[in-house]
Amino acid sequence: MIQRSLREWETIAYGEDEASISEAHAARLIEVAGRSPFAGRGGEGVLEYRRKHLRARGVVGVIASPGCQLEILPKIEAIGEANATDEALRRRLVHMLAVARDIRIDARNSANLGWQRDTLLEILIRLFCRKMIEAVRQGIPRRYIAHEDDLPALRGRLDVTRQFSTLAAQPQTLACRYDELSPNIALNQIMKATISRLARLATAADNQRSLRELSFAYSDIAAVPPAALRWDLTILDRTNQRWHELLSLARLLLGERYQTTSVGSTDGQALLFEMSTLFEAYVARLLQRALAGTAFRVTTQGGHRDCLYEDGTGRFRTRPDILIRDANGIAMVVDTKWKRITPRIDDPKQGVSQADVYQLMAYSRIYECDRVMLLYPHHHELSADPICRSYDIVSPNGADRLIVSTVDVSASHSSVASALASLVSRSLSPRNAAVI
Repeated sequence: MIQRSLREWETIAYGEDEASISEAHAARLIEVAGRSPFAGRGGEGVLEYRRKHLRARGVVGVIASPGCQLEILPKIEAIGEANATDEALRRRLVHMLAVARDIRIDARNSANLGWQRDTLLEILIRLFCRKMIEAVRQGIPRRYIAHEDDLPALRGRLDVTRQFSTLAAQPQTLACRYDELSPNIALNQIMKATISRLARLATAADNQRSLRELSFAYSDIAAVPPAALRWDLTILDRTNQRWHELLSLARLLLGERYQTTSVGSTDGQALLFEMSTLFEAYVARLLQRALAGTAFRVTTQGGHRDCLYEDGTGRFRTRPDILIRDANGIAMVVDTKWKRITPRIDDPKQGVSQADVYQLMAYSRIYECDRVMLLYPHHHELSADPICRSYDIVSPNGADRLIVSTVDVSASHSSVASALASLVSRSLSPRNAAVI
């Protein structure tokens, strides 16, 4: 199996050496990537197919075709770190996913997940297997399931209507209704579907062994195709709360962000994440943690106010990334941007898009708040301290302000949460305390 890694927006040339990829494998990878929902109308939203190379875009993850795997990693550099290793980037990406999906990765699990030798896919499979084995040892969840059956002896209660209509001519048979404690429930069907899918993807020997053991433990559970799984019937309560993280991992590996391709001339698999969406979810989750117990409340993808009205009917509905509310209403709108802003010495505007500025100015008017923020990831080409720069909107010394800020996502979760809380506090404080 050929395995290659590159960073988002970087290229990999065609060739036969260890730093390249053959044109035949590149064509197969392009075919798999082109079926992803992230591919877009032109089919190149994940990978661009060029005459001499492949170019990754702002989607990360693993694309696999027969005989080849291509891993795309995000550019998440620590302050002062010019060139992060693949191992460091995998760690940071997995921990961002863990925060966004509310998955706990303790020090014991983190130490030996294979950050250096394996791809992102194998690491996520290994994490799932370890949590799954630990949960199965405590017992597979069961629930009472209602059954209706025609039996020679009464079980449960008699279905009088059916007995004296459909079975009126069969007095030897009784129409029974009863409840039976069974493991064949939606939660276990989801876990079995995840195990079955990962068994076809795993290449690491330890992952293959763990998945075989789990497959045996779930042999009595009905096999349900991923598209037919009943996520809505999954109930988590105090008796099965330990399955919360596993259900979140299963969604990650099977759900809306997981694409499986097995149609056409090329079989393939893709586990892909859009970094702009992941960055938004990561920031929102940490903001919710940081501001819990304060006067502020964080909501995501809310608002839904219209920009324009036509004969009383709203048009062009808005959906800001993050809204920060207080007792008086919306205090600030935060729009996350997974883009690399430039040092101020190179560009006074720091590469901030004019369209993004217009969008935030519109949010300020539509949501009637005097603070709006563009939040970017910090990177090594910027100054050591994260940016927090305030601009007056429309007129000098005006009441409304747009804040352009960065956050160092390579830091620990607690450090990022504290930095975000401090950023919100300074941005909502009086003018003389907000500009850095």
